[in-house]
Amino acid sequence: MRNVEDYLEKIPMWASRKNSLESVREFLREMGDPDRSLKIIHVAGTNGKGSVCSYLTSILGQAGFRVTTFVSPHLEHTRERFLVCGEPVSEQIYEAAFGQARQLSETMTARGYAPPTYFEFLFYMFLAVCSQCQPDFVILETGLGGRLDTTNVIQKPVLTILTSISMDHMQYLGNTIEEIAAEKAGILKKEVPVIYDASSKDSTEIIKHHADIRKSPQFPVTCNDYNLLHWKKEGAQVMIHTLNWGDQKLTVLSQAEYQLLNAAVAVRAVDVLYRLERKQGANPEWITAKHVVKGIEQSYWPGRMEQVLTDVYLDGAHNTGGVAALNQTIRRMQKETKKPVSLLFGAVSDKDHRQMIQNLCDSLDISQITIAHMDTKRSAKCEVLASEFQEVLSCPVAVFPTVLQAWHHFIKTKGDGLAFCAGSLYLAGEVKTLLKEEADD
Repeated sequence: MRNVEDYLEKIPMWASRKNSLESVREFLREMGDPDRSLKIIHVAGTNGKGSVCSYLTSILGQAGFRVTTFVSPHLEHTRERFLVCGEPVSEQIYEAAFGQARQLSETMTARGYAPPTYFEFLFYMFLAVCSQCQPDFVILETGLGGRLDTTNVIQKPVLTILTSISMDHMQYLGNTIEEIAAEKAGILKKEVPVIYDASSKDSTEIIKHHADIRKSPQFPVTCNDYNLLHWKKEGAQVMIHTLNWGDQKLTVLSQAEYQLLNAAVAVRAVDVLYRLERKQGANPEWITAKHVVKGIEQSYWPGRMEQVLTDVYLDGAHNTGGVAALNQTIRRMQKETKKPVSLLFGAVSDKDHRQMIQNLCDSLDISQITIAHMDTKRSAKCEVLASEFQEVLSCPVAVFPTVLQAWHHFIKTKGDGLAFCAGSLYLAGEVKTLLKEEADD
């Protein structure tokens, strides 16, 4: 395992010379075109991709299907990106897939192709996992983009899904919501149904345009597709409207309001998939309402408003849209509990952390801020983050050179209030690792 991780860590994230999608297709041809025999659900978007993938994996798993899922990034270990029936792939299959991808890389570079980038290499590993595991369905999450994303080499998915779209990775995708939406919509395929988050007018118009061009059946999802009944300690009880089973009451096990729409998107995708399979002769009991309800209720996606201790929540919000959605949830929780709020924050330097901080703090009564320097070269300078918080808040701001030191201060000083860790998935991963280490001591 360590040799695998050491090799992967040396692969560059970016490269001046990169394989085109046509070249990636040649890599897949060398593998025997494994994607062409797979039923793939292709998922893109800015926020919510992982959650939607988790809900889909859980629902299909409840129905008895074998599902492989490719997600990114990981929080603690690279193996988390390759899920089989919702769990990280076994070490044996993981290492075998690595060996296949490494051999593929050496063979193709010897022929003059560019060495695979980090994400490209992992994509080949995932397809090798699929070849070993023989899944009924594959849930394939894109990287940061869509149109030029390595995963967009697949030619005939059964469904495409676009989750919430907001400002992120502008240096690669564009400087407006419309430009970013157009890049994400690049995964749409001719006549393949698309299910999408239609809560933003700007992105919805772009998605509709691209779907119309490709004659893709469209299934927009908004907050009108579910009714919030009430919040409970374990999450939200909602009534979700389905196309096949009428209104279904279920519990979304999260305090995050953004997860309600993500769950609705996943349910609509299953709605459409059910109809496609029925047209091809599947049994009416192929998927039932019970599978849908239980799948949503038993889904688990770490680092997304995950309660790790009493009144302590870990959220991977790491862009302006993500922290704005988190702000909405924190405001509701503070209003309900009347408790003060503490924040543990870290961000990477290439994000718009000033705007993230403004969105996160908007209309919140925050008692203290703790800032951590994360164990990555991309970590933003703590002094810069502290200054940006002081522009919008007057509460105490403490700065620490490591996540470990910041965490101990954060927990010691939070009192009986609500506490939230946010700003980066690197931060979420480090916190989860140290919690496991403390539990083992």
